Amino acid sequence: MAGHDRTTAAGKQFFKQIAELKKLQVRIGYQQGAAQSDDGVDMVDIAMFNELGTVNAPSRPFLRQSADGNKATIEDFCKAQLKKVAQGGTAEQALNAIGVMQKGLVQDTITRSKEWAAKNAESTKRQKGSDVPLVDTGKMLQSVNYVVVQKGGGD
Repeated sequence: MAGHDRTTAAGKQFFKQIAELKKLQVRIGYQQGAAQSDDGVDMVDIAMFNELGTVNAPSRPFLRQSADGNKATIEDFCKAQLKKVAQGGTAEQALNAIGVMQKGLVQDTITRSKEWAAKNAESTKRQKGSDVPLVDTGKMLQSVNYVVVQKGGGD
């Protein structure tokens, strides 16, 4: 069985990238301090208020819906990225591609918010000049992003 116990350079690179994937994660959504509304409110807070709802506003779970409603698409895309790693790509490239794809899914969910059952209150319609939930200035839509970080880190 001589020669069967050696790992090629490509094999070593593959195992190195798999080890990287085990250490990293991609976070899609809003990062604290990354963006603020025109009146100085952190976009992470605005997203949270919309996602979970408040005493005065219904929950509009756009983050959960973007993940739950696209489960098969996300799984297929992740499998394709793993295949690219096996073909010589890097963990960071795979996670960045996943981040870009899922950022698009979140933005698409926000833009489809006019289809939601929970419409804006009359006072909100007058203030915004529109009945489209989640979309006012476009800042929340533009602020969706992703970061690749170490697993378990608070960053």
